[in-house]
Amino acid sequence: MFPLALLDLVPIARGATANQALMNARDLARHAERLGYTRYWVAEHHNMVGIASAATSVVVGWLAGGTSTIRVGSGGIMLPNHSPLVIAEQFGTLESLYPGRIDLGLGRAPGTDHETLFAMRREAHAAERFPEDIVELQELLGPLKPGQRVRAVPGFDTQVPLWILGSSLYGAQVAAHFGLPYAFASHFAPAALDQALAVYRAHFRPSAQLERPYAMAAVNVVAADTDAQAQRLFTSHQQRVTDMLRNARSTLPPPIDDIEQYWSPAERSHAMRMLECSIVGNLDTVSRGLTQFIARTGVDEVIATGMIFEHQARLRSFEILAEAARGIDAPQPSAANLTRADAQAEPA
Repeated sequence: MFPLALLDLVPIARGATANQALMNARDLARHAERLGYTRYWVAEHHNMVGIASAATSVVVGWLAGGTSTIRVGSGGIMLPNHSPLVIAEQFGTLESLYPGRIDLGLGRAPGTDHETLFAMRREAHAAERFPEDIVELQELLGPLKPGQRVRAVPGFDTQVPLWILGSSLYGAQVAAHFGLPYAFASHFAPAALDQALAVYRAHFRPSAQLERPYAMAAVNVVAADTDAQAQRLFTSHQQRVTDMLRNARSTLPPPIDDIEQYWSPAERSHAMRMLECSIVGNLDTVSRGLTQFIARTGVDEVIATGMIFEHQARLRSFEILAEAARGIDAPQPSAANLTRADAQAEPA
């Protein structure tokens, strides 16, 4: 089975509550574990009425407590929003509770709007310290040094694995510079996917955590028993992206019969550019799409997300995706797949 991970934004469906969204997330995590998914990540977003994962480390603990073998983590924690010490303590605690199962994916974007940044007391230039914060976090999660006065307890010497997330070349450069695994957010920002992967592989420097590049890319997947059913389910996500373009964020809407009646031609063009990395259809369609995505990117792992209104349909979608992945061989551990000629950026 090709390595397959799951990214859950813990969507709150229209008419539902945050409690229901979190219950559904735990149920989906257990489902993913049974199906053989490698990891289950949740993302930090703030002031968004349709997403229930703002307290990301708390949600990671909720999901890890409801599962037994699957890796659980953040996709990601927006590090500039936090003190590295606090994140080290939170994820050190999670690693102490669920040893060998916690991932710490780190992002640089705020994950919210300017007003909410002020409410979080986030410094205006905090993102500029992202590389320095990574170093501090690595030190806090590593072994104690002689004379070290500030310690993360729990946290020190837990060696929680770090990932760098990104949607541009910057994250690729940072991941390569620190020798960390890299996950690209192609599920909503696909434009730089190919070049970012090339930059990461070209400039990767081996580290204590990772000897060779390890890349993962995100894709939207909506699978159903027929292509028509899947296309209809996909309209929930299409509506959501259109609403974001209208600056009208809301809960996840139910599917509709005709998406063309919902958006304008300009909105359609913009939304579908954002959703370029999407696989929508039945098992055969999903199998072809997944195979093509892996061949295009040469990634070591695919992380899938699916904004589907009905919980049972969502469970079925990830079940079909797992079946498709079983028909694709896992990559060789030594494969770096540096086949692109556009890796021109300098490391961070």
